[in-house]
Amino acid sequence: MADSLPMTLRFYRGLSSAIVPLAPALIKRRLRLGKEDPERIGERRGISRDVRPHGPMVWIHGASVGEVLAAAALIARLRAFDVRILLTSGTVTSAAIVAKRFPPDIIHQYVPYDSPRYVARFLDHWQPSLALFIESDLWPNLILCSAARRLPMVLINGRMSQRSFPRWRRVHGTISALLEKFDICLAQSATDAERFSALGCRNVITTGNLKLDVPAPPADPDKLERLLSLTRGRPIIVAASTHPGEEEILIETHRTLAGFFPGLLTVMVPRHPDRGPPIWRLVDAAGLQASLRSRDEMPTAATAVYVADTMGELGLFYRLAGAVFMGGSLVPHGGQNPIEAIKLGASIVHGPHVFNFADVYEALDCAGGARKAPNEEALVKQLGRLLADPEARAATAAASHRIVDELGGALERTLAALEPYLLQLRLEMGAADA
Repeated sequence: MADSLPMTLRFYRGLSSAIVPLAPALIKRRLRLGKEDPERIGERRGISRDVRPHGPMVWIHGASVGEVLAAAALIARLRAFDVRILLTSGTVTSAAIVAKRFPPDIIHQYVPYDSPRYVARFLDHWQPSLALFIESDLWPNLILCSAARRLPMVLINGRMSQRSFPRWRRVHGTISALLEKFDICLAQSATDAERFSALGCRNVITTGNLKLDVPAPPADPDKLERLLSLTRGRPIIVAASTHPGEEEILIETHRTLAGFFPGLLTVMVPRHPDRGPPIWRLVDAAGLQASLRSRDEMPTAATAVYVADTMGELGLFYRLAGAVFMGGSLVPHGGQNPIEAIKLGASIVHGPHVFNFADVYEALDCAGGARKAPNEEALVKQLGRLLADPEARAATAAASHRIVDELGGALERTLAALEPYLLQLRLEMGAADA
């Protein structure tokens, strides 16, 4: 296999093997930054304390929270096939979401560092029957080692962004050598399908975006009732999954809107919860009263900005909102997924940088299901209009629901494409039982 690989991948494999002795230093640094779980650090070396259960196993891999949640409905359906499910991801936040929102029989592991030695340990232990890679987290050794073992691999919910495509095209031989290892690529859109085909995928099918079929996020009833009682009668904006550079704009937006909407409460939910205290300090320095959820503080009548720096509670705050600003869009991050908010009846406002979900936001904007705000002045106007006009909020929410329904169906199409593999697993189970 190695002789047939392009030089870039041969160099990568050699380098990733050679730097294994440096892994302890990398792990120590990541532990210090809170990016690793000290109790499960062995998983990063392909070592697991969990025993592999008997029977066929479907391995699903996604980079972080968004990819893991995108697979939630698919995982629920796969469980009905009586196969074991191994879910891997690379972040502490995604592991927390799995523990909180997935059934206990779903086995979660941190994906091993992409060294041939660690990957081999992982595959030796788990021996998956089918591998499903979500979107575009393509680790070379993970793919090449799996292919060498003749493990069937499918890229699901495949996405190739406008930013990534030209980069990969410059190293076409490298990405082609990886993508050709997949039996099928199930792409989110026709544009993604064209890009994957151009980069070397042999069998590409457009199935749609699984994130459109995710269920509405849950909320603890007692926590919701308490927040509703504390905020009843107040206009509320939720700024969801915010990124650095956006909070300053949102603080000024709040200050302007508060002059027109007395009692306005802005709930800021940072994409990375560890940024909560610095955001609190920003709000405090701006002369506004702030409360921090990670300190078990609740919003009071004097609270202007509630910094909700906890994991897995967006469903709670979406249920409070008169309007929702989707973060990662005022800065060139690419925007966050608006679907969960829409399914809870939120009216969406977003910035100009939404290339991670370009097709979704384009359809929403054209149908009046979301409002684009290219700058701070426009953000104030769009949020102000929604807060001032309940009928406008209702019309926006209805249009967004209609678009999500029209664009949905990716789950059924994905299952149809996976049916031959699932049938084979059933045959294997029958033979084993016999």
